[in-house]
Amino acid sequence: MATSAGTTTPRYAAQRALTREAFPVLTEVTTRWADNDMFGHLNNAVYYQLFDTAINGWLAGVTGEDPVRARVIGVVAESRCVFFGEVGFPDPVTVGLRLARLGRTSVTYELGVFGVPGAGIAAFGEWTHVYVDRSSRVPTEPSPAHRAAFEGILARADEVVA
Repeated sequence: MATSAGTTTPRYAAQRALTREAFPVLTEVTTRWADNDMFGHLNNAVYYQLFDTAINGWLAGVTGEDPVRARVIGVVAESRCVFFGEVGFPDPVTVGLRLARLGRTSVTYELGVFGVPGAGIAAFGEWTHVYVDRSSRVPTEPSPAHRAAFEGILARADEVVA
């Protein structure tokens, strides 16, 4: 996969240098044949599905809260992805997760997508959840369980090398 010229600039150098060890939470995901596009690598939209799966899977596991029934929910307010390399079926995929920012009603994650072991980062993503009341959609603070999970991952992020 040819990378865009922008991914070789200093702006992306720190992201491109990230390794699995920079992420305190790692999620293994199995790619599917249907994830590939006509060029033989994961379709760009699949990366956003990987981000969503890693974040919400981690949250459900660590908080024990059911996102379908929760009174306060995280809605995606912003997302982006920068591509550095190829991943495709049947490659194993690891999605790394860490927190970049924790606000009063929002949280921003940084994510790394890694293919076969030993390969560098294939993609870097940022994903911001704003927490809102499910009924009114008014921004509100996340649940205490979510806040504790966020603070825990922030503390662990200080222990890993960026």
